[in-house]
Order: sequence, then structure tokens, then C-alpha cells
Amino acid sequence: MEVGPHGLRHVRIRVESVTKRFGAFVALRDVTLEVQSGELVALLGPSGSGKTSLLRVISGLDLPDAGRVFLDGRDATTRSLRERNVGFVFQHYALFRHMSVFENVAFGLRVRPRRARAAEEDIRGRVSRLLELVQLEAYANRLPSQLSGGQRQRVALARALAVEPRVLLLDEPFGSLDAKVRKELRRWLRRLHDELHVTSIFVTHDQEEALELADRVVIMNQGGIEQVGTPDDVYARPVSPFVFQFLGDVNFFHARIDGTTLRVAGAAIDLTEERVAAGEARVFVRPHLLTISARPSGPGAFPARVVRVNAAGPLVRVELVTPAGDPVRVEMSQERYQELRPARDAEVFVSFGARDAYVTRSPDAE
Repeated sequence: MEVGPHGLRHVRIRVESVTKRFGAFVALRDVTLEVQSGELVALLGPSGSGKTSLLRVISGLDLPDAGRVFLDGRDATTRSLRERNVGFVFQHYALFRHMSVFENVAFGLRVRPRRARAAEEDIRGRVSRLLELVQLEAYANRLPSQLSGGQRQRVALARALAVEPRVLLLDEPFGSLDAKVRKELRRWLRRLHDELHVTSIFVTHDQEEALELADRVVIMNQGGIEQVGTPDDVYARPVSPFVFQFLGDVNFFHARIDGTTLRVAGAAIDLTEERVAAGEARVFVRPHLLTISARPSGPGAFPARVVRVNAAGPLVRVELVTPAGDPVRVEMSQERYQELRPARDAEVFVSFGARDAYVTRSPDAE
């Protein structure tokens, strides 16, 4: 890990006021981002939010229409991917089908100019070490077609690492794999990153993947950055309704704020510590932060009717509807479910605290 004069990791990547257009479509709007040396950063957002465009601008595969890209403090805006010494891993592997696993990994080393090319013995040694690192040493002589999807993706990663890149960029690296293999590979990638400390950025639309893997998450929307923070920061302290709704399941309620009271679905919730302006409001609450009880627990509870219960798995998911017809989703532990046993069509009461909700003014009230 590289340490600066004040004991902090230095900035390996800086994107400064970058804009990228494709015809009339603006893929990136004045984006600024810093990535520290040794970080593993996720670019997370819906389709069309600008994730891959930002990754391609950082790599040099695309040039920005405005703004600059710096690597290790040096302007790399007009440099190619090879000149930037960036490793790129694509979603669909992009392996050479006619080459063995060993030769695929060795490719980037063998095509270097003669003056920069290592001796054959050194190339073979490095490739062997990389195959051992990605747990594929027994598959060195196989063709890509003889490997599983997860194995092919590990070959692609080893090939990107072979040239000792300053930065590793991964575009939806597990996007074409099934759910079980995705989970196994992302845990493996996190362990590999902790061992190598290569500054890495990966694109994903999978919230769970980003929150589990990354040191920091960059949430993108409509070509801009909504929020940057640790997984805990962006999940527990979202800065906008978009971030709150994008990261996991959420219940939405129309509400009104009267003084220090939030009135929602017939409940009156104390907002003394929240200091939200009076008027029409929107309230977002995650399902696991709602509580169900058989009797009202005070003015902060509202009635609802049980529509469906799914008790499979470690969490029990309960779907309800309020008297006004609004759907509500609640998640509870198996222990709490065994205590309460909410049956279909049962009348129950739902409550939450002010600290469990994200409250914002309604757009019409602003």
C-alpha cells in the first residue's frame, strides 16, 4: 500500500469534470471522482446511468468530450489503454478461443515490444504463479471452451493481472454467470484483492454485489454521481430518495408533517429530533425496520391486513395492505414470526420510529 507524507494513501485515479456524449445522449455529466491507491470501488446504478461509460473513459477506450483523467497525478486524458497500463476485464471474458489457458494469460506479456519483453523463462514463471493464484494451475493446457463460466472469468482476470497494471477495471465481471457462481466468485475476488491490493474499479447493477465487495460504492444516476461512500454509509445514510429506493426493498408512504409530528397512514410519529420542514412529505422505510404487533403500541402504529406470508428462509416476508389500499412489506426474524404467527387476512398493527425512516418533502411542496 502506498502512503503519502501524512500517512494517507495517495490518489491513484482522479476524474475531473468529465462529460461524455453519444450524439444527443449525454452519458456522463460533469463527473468528478477520486479513487485511492489500493481501493476496490464499485460503480453501481441502473442501466443507462453512466457506469460503463465512466469505466471506459478511465481506461482510455473512450475519450471524454470535456474534463480530464489523471493517473498517479499525471494527465492521462489522451493516452491509450496500453499507455495507461490499465487491466480491463470484460463481462464476456474476451478470451482467445484457439489459445490454451496458459497462452491466454501469457498473451499480454508476449506481445510487448522486444525491448520491454521479459525472458521466456520469466514469462512462464509469472503465468504459472498467476494460474496458481486464481486456482487454475491444473487447467493450464485446456482451451476456454473446456472451462466453466466461472473458470473462464478467472482466466480473464489472470490475463489482466499478468501485465502488472496500475489499475484493474472490471465491467460487470460476473454478469453472465448464475447466482451461485456469482456469489462464490465475488467472495474469491475480495480475497484476491486483499492479497494483491491492486487499485480496482468494477461496474455492477447488483446492489448486493456492490455492498458485499467494495470498499466504497459510487452510486450513479442519469450520467451523474448521486452518492459516494462506504457500503454502510450509502445503505444506512442515503442522501436522496433515489439512493434509498435503489439500495434494496423499500416501502413508500405519502405523509404530512405538522410541527414535530409525522402523520402517515393514520399514525402519528414524533419527529422532534429530525427537524423536517412542515408540509406534504414522502416517507421511505425498509421492510426489516417495520414492526408488526397484534395490538396498537400507541399513536405511532397504523392498522393493516395480512395478504401473504412467505416463511421460507431465514427471514419471513409479510405482505400487507392498509385500509386505504396501500401495500406494505415487512420482514421479520423466524423467532418473531413464531411469536406472532400472522395469518392471512389477520388484522395487525404496523409501526416504525422516526430514525428508521427517510423523510423528505414532496416535490409538489418544494
